Amino acid sequence: MSDVSGFREKLLDGAEVVWKPLGELAELVRGSGLPKSDFVESGVPAIHYGQIYTYYGLETDSTISFVSEETAQALKKVNPGDIVITNTSENIEDVGKPVLYVGREQAVTGGHATIIKPSRHILGKYFVYFTETSSFFLEKRKLAKGAKVIDVSAKDLAKVEIPIPCPDDPEKSLAIQGEIVRILDKFTELTAELTAELAQRKKQYNHYRDQLLSFDEGEVEWKTLGDVTLKSYSGATPKAGNPKYYAQGTIPWLRTQEVIFSDIHETNVKITQAAVDETAAKWVPENCVIIAISGATAGRSGINKIPLTTNQHCCCLEIDPFQANYRYVFHWVSRNYETLRAMGRGARGDLNSGLIKGFRIPIPFADDPKKSLEEQARIVAILDKFDTLTNSITEGLPREIELREKQYAFYRDQLLSFPRPDAEAA
Repeated sequence: MSDVSGFREKLLDGAEVVWKPLGELAELVRGSGLPKSDFVESGVPAIHYGQIYTYYGLETDSTISFVSEETAQALKKVNPGDIVITNTSENIEDVGKPVLYVGREQAVTGGHATIIKPSRHILGKYFVYFTETSSFFLEKRKLAKGAKVIDVSAKDLAKVEIPIPCPDDPEKSLAIQGEIVRILDKFTELTAELTAELAQRKKQYNHYRDQLLSFDEGEVEWKTLGDVTLKSYSGATPKAGNPKYYAQGTIPWLRTQEVIFSDIHETNVKITQAAVDETAAKWVPENCVIIAISGATAGRSGINKIPLTTNQHCCCLEIDPFQANYRYVFHWVSRNYETLRAMGRGARGDLNSGLIKGFRIPIPFADDPKKSLEEQARIVAILDKFDTLTNSITEGLPREIELREKQYAFYRDQLLSFPRPDAEAA
């Protein structure tokens, strides 16, 4: 199957592929109602549109929410085999995101969602896979309305064209669609297995981290992060759009969204020497513990493995190597992310350098620096092994999952890339 397009042609065996509007292939039913306040602990399964792009994958046999029998009577019904697709979101990527419902009992859905009930001409899972292609994305982008809130109505979704092989022979058409689904299912199953293993490794890592970083009274001396820090650094955001500060920049400039509990080897944005000379964005030496202090990212941490600059929402701690191992500090701060985040102030929950440097850290054998650093290094060695398996981009399971996802995307696009008549005419 190295030549995927050749395999697709063999699968079609000369069969015609016709692009048909979704409205001709399925019944579309627009939902209404269902605020989250209607949810109950148990009852009738309910699929809320917001959960489709935050919780569900492409398929589910159960729901995370329920409504009462009385509430369900007024809502649109989702039968096993139906698809629930989002009509509304704050971004174009999440509009038109589907979930195939394969549960045993009837479910319900509400507003900002449409139920797609496939006819005998299309498999639900085939359509769900097609929604991940660039063809579908381009179609929904043409139909999308709105700026801050983006909407693709059920009426417009019905206009989206889907490639149907051998449309005059439904039995053969479904067989071809089913084979494409079978191949793509195999890739998603492999990715799911790796993802489940990664989740298990993360649990194992958290268990060992909690064990290794839990101390009895008297075993440690409690200090503050400020006590074990030689120097702290912040940064600045050079004026956006000023080419003097960004054009052909070569200096790494870190933003808080890139601080994600891992080593930092590069940044998405580069700035110029002029930005360093004329703003507060100053160089930060490598191997600092960097803690985000702003809003949604507050409390997240990382370690810069390269010298870099940052925006003003990063607090960078250069750890005193004679008092603490910087990776020991990183593991401690990462473990206490929730505690740090809860210390945030104001409407945005922001932290500041004072709060961070006042945060306490246990130092084992503090009265014997050599023994203390040896114990910290021992703890770090164990935790780094689990950290590599769970968080590394170039090693371990995340890298394997990334490769599998790329492989799946390649096969999906090849198997579902059929020429359009208008393209051929052009």
